[in-house]
Amino acid sequence: MSSEITVVVNGALGRMGTTVLSAAVAESGVTPIGGVDIAATSNSVDIAGTSITVPLADNILTFIESTKPDVVVDFTNGESAKQSILTCINGGVRVVSGSTGLSEHDLEEIQQASLDAGVGVILASNFALGGVVLMHLAGIASKYFDYADLLESHHEMKVDAPSGTALSIAQSMIDGRGNDFEQNVADLQTLNGTRGGDFQGINIHSARMPGRVARHEVVFGALGQTLTMIHDSINRESFMPGVMLAVKHVVDQNSFVVGLASVLGLDNSQR
Repeated sequence: MSSEITVVVNGALGRMGTTVLSAAVAESGVTPIGGVDIAATSNSVDIAGTSITVPLADNILTFIESTKPDVVVDFTNGESAKQSILTCINGGVRVVSGSTGLSEHDLEEIQQASLDAGVGVILASNFALGGVVLMHLAGIASKYFDYADLLESHHEMKVDAPSGTALSIAQSMIDGRGNDFEQNVADLQTLNGTRGGDFQGINIHSARMPGRVARHEVVFGALGQTLTMIHDSINRESFMPGVMLAVKHVVDQNSFVVGLASVLGLDNSQR
C-alpha cells in the first residue's frame, strides 16, 4: 500500500459525505479519489472549498472495481448501508462507516463477513472525539448513581430516534454499572411518552429541531446531588478528526470494530 491512503466516499452528495471529501483533501496522508451516491446525476463532484473535482458514480460495486480504493468511508442509511458495506468487504476494500439504522442482525452479518474475508471495518455511531470520551466517562460514573436520564437533540432531518450515539452511551452506562438503573414510574402520566423511552432504567429523550447538529446530555441523580455531562457538536467538521483517525487506523485492521473507543485506547479495561 502506498503512503497515501486512497478514499472513496459513499453518500458523497449528502451533508456528511461532502464534509468528508473536504476533510480528506486537507488531511495529510489521505487522498480522496471519488464519490458514490445513488442520487448522482453527473460523473463528477466538486469538493467544497477546493478547486478539486473527483469522479462520481451511482453504483459502488463497479466504482470500487475501477478505482480500487484503500478505504470506503460510508455515510448512508439502513439497508443501503449494509449492502454497501458487504459489497466493499467482498471486494477486499476496508470500510469506515457512520451509517445509522443498522439492526443487530445487520451488525452480525457484517461482522461475520469481515471475519471471513479478513477485511477491516470500523463502524461508529459518533466520530466526535468528545462524544467518545463522554461515552467512556458515563460508563465510569454509572457505578456511583442509581438514577439516570439521557437527553439527545439533533437537526430536524435526522431519521432515527433515539440517536445511535444515545444508545451507545446508554449501553456503556449499563456495562459500567453492571445492572439496570432504578427508575421513577409516574402514577399519573397526563401526556403519554413524557418520561421518554426506557433503556434498562435509563429514560432517553429525543428532540429534533433546526439549529442543532448533535447534543448529548447525561444526568445522573443521587441523594442530594446530580452529575451532568454534556457534549455538543456545533458543526459537522467536529466529526472529521475522528473520521480521519478511523481511516488511518482501519488500513491495518482485519476485523470488525464497533465504535472509536478502542481506537482511542478507551476500552473497558481502563474503567
